[in-house]
Amino acid sequence: MSATTDFIADLVRAANAVEKLSPNEVSDLLDRSVDTIRQLRQELGIIPVPGKDALIYIRTVAAGAARVPPEEWHHGLLHAAEMIRNLHIVRDTGTEFRFSEIES
Repeated sequence: MSATTDFIADLVRAANAVEKLSPNEVSDLLDRSVDTIRQLRQELGIIPVPGKDALIYIRTVAAGAARVPPEEWHHGLLHAAEMIRNLHIVRDTGTEFRFSEIES
């Protein structure tokens, strides 16, 4: 397995055992997720739409891990794992994105 797939597995395991985690551990995992997602996006040339970025939720849970319930940890960790998995698949399959502006 690659480092990326190992990390995805770590996130899923953590999501399924949030009762064993501390807020700091959750924050650290989610912060690593954000960095990984940004790196994969950069490699793929994906530019998020300001204010509508799916990373907002993950960053919010990471920043407030001490204040949000463990259910939010679970959802944040799974959301991060899903995003990384999807980006990893796109990168490994060589899928290309082409964006064009729609004229009104």
